[in-house]
Amino acid sequence: MKHCTECGAELELREHPHEGRLPFCPQCGQFRYPMFNTAVSMLVMNRSEDRTILIRQYGKPTYVLVAGYVNKGEDAEDAAVRELREELGLKAESVRFNRSHYYPGSNTLMLNFTVTVDEEEAHPNWEIDGWSWFSIDEAREKIRPGSLAKAFLLGYLDGHYEFPDLSSGKNTRKKQKHLS
Repeated sequence: MKHCTECGAELELREHPHEGRLPFCPQCGQFRYPMFNTAVSMLVMNRSEDRTILIRQYGKPTYVLVAGYVNKGEDAEDAAVRELREELGLKAESVRFNRSHYYPGSNTLMLNFTVTVDEEEAHPNWEIDGWSWFSIDEAREKIRPGSLAKAFLLGYLDGHYEFPDLSSGKNTRKKQKHLS
């Protein structure tokens, strides 16, 4: 955030007595707390959790997880159920939170869930270029290398999360233990 959301003045970093360095509007005389988007991503699993759906989008040849933005006033769990229904025409049987991670590329806090479904046949909408069920081993191989989707998938499967450092443009890893 570079400009005040109230008056449009350019913000400057100032030391807050209790919060550290924060954006400050010299015109309004107020600290402005960071704003960001919130989205969900999902490991869509069959009931026995031995297969998962991966999708292709935006003309890219690689596979990722189903994902979408949380609407204003919407709970993240409800957004996961809605996105699954909208994008693949599937009904969620259960929704479990896995982990969150900030993605600087779109200024988004990504909330990852595992969603189980009973149906085998998806009915994708216009947002999906392709989709397929994959065994767990196949999904490990097919998911987009160096992506947040891969970090969420492997973190869920292996019990520890290693996120790519996407802020520098380099693909370094930052280890984070599974919280459970």
